[in-house]
Amino acid sequence: MKIICIGRNYVDHIAELQNERPSEPVVFMKPDSAILLKQHPFVIPEFSNDIHHEIELIVKINKVGKYIDTKFAHKYYDEITVGIDFTARDLQKELKAKGLPWEKAKAFDGSAVIGDFLPKSQFNSLENVTFELTNNNKTVQKGNASHMLWKIDELISFVSQYFTLKIGDIIFTGTPAGVAAVKSEDVLEGFLEGNKLFSIQIK
Repeated sequence: MKIICIGRNYVDHIAELQNERPSEPVVFMKPDSAILLKQHPFVIPEFSNDIHHEIELIVKINKVGKYIDTKFAHKYYDEITVGIDFTARDLQKELKAKGLPWEKAKAFDGSAVIGDFLPKSQFNSLENVTFELTNNNKTVQKGNASHMLWKIDELISFVSQYFTLKIGDIIFTGTPAGVAAVKSEDVLEGFLEGNKLFSIQIK
């Protein structure tokens, strides 16, 4: 399975990191070894002193597709959740400054938290769902899908131009503002419309 991630999909986060607003979705990948196993803590890796949390809406692909039209994209997933794209911000800045790929900063072991999936049918509109991340019971990131530059179905259509989507593939759809460094003993919890879908201890 593939983990396909979208960067710079919320205007406030683009401004937060002083990035240029893209003309099309920014796409990068994580290997399956990036998935943080259930019930496991996130251990801050020794190669970074500035690991940031980035909460995101996630969809799971349920059938094979290529060159998917936006109007049919809703047929290619029936579950959503929230998760974290952990980012070694110090390493990412260094790589970006050199014009190098981000993988070492984005795709390392344990860098992808995937919450429990919920059927999309229980939500009135996936273009208006609210999600949030708490750190030690304090809200640190809060977003709404209505603020995405590209909606879920548009992202599926775009990505499928380049990669054949297969059953079980995961798409991270971008993070809102509020990213910040984590530290040992933090407890991060992710919510989608009030449903707690993951709880992660930082070590």
